[in-house]
Amino acid sequence: MTEVVLKEEFIKLGQALKAANLVENGGEAKRLIQEGHVKVNGEVELQRGKKLFDGDSITFRGATVRITARKELWRYDGRSVKPFKFQKLRI
Repeated sequence: MTEVVLKEEFIKLGQALKAANLVENGGEAKRLIQEGHVKVNGEVELQRGKKLFDGDSITFRGATVRITARKELWRYDGRSVKPFKFQKLRI
């Protein structure tokens, strides 16, 4: 199973197909979606702009793609929990 990690709150279906390397370009994605070859969460989806969120799945040509949210690390600073910020190491 392929995984597409969200950079934003959602990704559109056509973009997800491209991100998963299932299609060459947006035109191909549009055509295949409109012809009913793509399923989202088990249902045929005909909208290229369908918004996909964490936990959604795409099925296309026998391949399954899962949409997942970016995982963040959290730290406790003694008072509260905050997102961990990575810093570049200077060597």
